[in-house]
Amino acid sequence: MTELSAAHDAAVTDRDRLAGSAYRSDRDLAARQSLYRWQTPRYDLPGIVAEELSGVRGHVVDVGCGNGKFIQRLRVDRPDLTLLGLDIAPGILASVPGPVAVADATRLPLATASANAALALHMLYHVPDIPQAVRELSRVLTRDGLVIASTNSDQDKAELDDLWQRAAGEVLGTGRGPARISLSARFSLEKAPAFLGEEFGRVETIELPGAIKVQDPEPVIAHMASYQAWADQHDVPFEATIERARAILIEHIAQHGAFEITCLGGILVCRR
Repeated sequence: MTELSAAHDAAVTDRDRLAGSAYRSDRDLAARQSLYRWQTPRYDLPGIVAEELSGVRGHVVDVGCGNGKFIQRLRVDRPDLTLLGLDIAPGILASVPGPVAVADATRLPLATASANAALALHMLYHVPDIPQAVRELSRVLTRDGLVIASTNSDQDKAELDDLWQRAAGEVLGTGRGPARISLSARFSLEKAPAFLGEEFGRVETIELPGAIKVQDPEPVIAHMASYQAWADQHDVPFEATIERARAILIEHIAQHGAFEITCLGGILVCRR
């Protein structure tokens, strides 16, 4: 691991940064989620999770529940379930329908074999000790329970990475600038099965490929700006790079009619 990637990993997993800045509210998370409104095909992620839970009864814990997008859907679709939301960031839990609690994924405040299913959706890459978090998910699960995790591919949104490096390079006057930080790299769709396979004998990956096409630069700019909590990790003036990216997007859309982003995320359904 390079010194730079080690610093990025430390920043992605720093609890003070996560709770105090990145997820102090749901503003930045909502900006990243909202970009998918322009994706084709449109995936109803909460609906897919609800469908995977169709055979589950009893208690479901959403570890790293964020702004409660999945809990809110399950409360409507599955009122029979007993739901609990956990997150390390108190601020983002403010609008999540309870019960919720502040908790660390590596030390879940739950009894062994007390949950019939556990969700770990786009969050395990933020945990410093991913294997320990997977062990905790396994520990709290009943023998016939399931874990549903999700993350993005290493190839996800490559066009945004390219846009960032071009904009950063123009700001710095160096050609291509440094890469932007990747949140999901530590637990990408490619790496996730090996982590989860340490505790679960069956890990099914459901890939969700798509393309985002926008004719207005602002949804893309809002997504890129949502990484403000990690601005110090980009080795480039953050605001200036965002503004340069906006200018590049405006020019690109004027020439081509739209800006397209290739997406690849996925859900992993884990059983013993």
